[in-house]
Amino acid sequence: MLAINNLLVRRGEGAQAHQVRLPKLQIGAGQILAITGESGCGKSTLLEAIGLLLRPVELQRFSLSPPGSVLDIGQLLAADDQPALAAVRSRHLGFILQSGGLLPFLNVRDNINLPRQLLGMPTHSEHVAQAISALRLEGLLDKRPQALSIGERQRVACVRAIAHEPLLLLADEPTAALDPHSATRLFELLLSLVSNLGLSALVVSHDWALLKDFGLPRLGAISRQGETLFEPMD
Repeated sequence: MLAINNLLVRRGEGAQAHQVRLPKLQIGAGQILAITGESGCGKSTLLEAIGLLLRPVELQRFSLSPPGSVLDIGQLLAADDQPALAAVRSRHLGFILQSGGLLPFLNVRDNINLPRQLLGMPTHSEHVAQAISALRLEGLLDKRPQALSIGERQRVACVRAIAHEPLLLLADEPTAALDPHSATRLFELLLSLVSNLGLSALVVSHDWALLKDFGLPRLGAISRQGETLFEPMD
């Protein structure tokens, strides 16, 4: 589903520059992988690069595999083909932000439907209906984000992120603002969605206890002078 080799992204210049390196990553449908490390080590930077929001300075391979085809993302990055990269982001990637990122002037139903609407997809989707049911959002659909708890907003954000049936889900600290019980419940639901819908998912998290409880495989940060290396951890 997702395959990356020798990705290097750099932030800053000169003595202030910091590099984030990913030697190898391969993740298939229905799999979820955690990205872990100390605060400020580059976890979000790595997620942004995989989410095509940062252009790598080095890259050997980057591909996404929709059913029956392969998208050579590396070639699009090398050509700096921004329209094509934007199309990949909008169609094949789903993002969950720490804040939820819901639009305050839309109700829950319209927030969830927005990605499908922007892509010209039919409003009704069994895929979305199943996710709404799994995350117990039926009674919230007519409410606006300000009327929801933080946990409810994050559950809505999860459904919106997968509403357009992306290949890859990218979540940046989705449980950071939640209490332990709500965080555990959200992780349970997120794992269920990934498995049932056949997505691939990368989740940045600093919650070591939660990741250990769920036994998620992870990419861990190894920090060196001026560089962070992300490698598989036991």
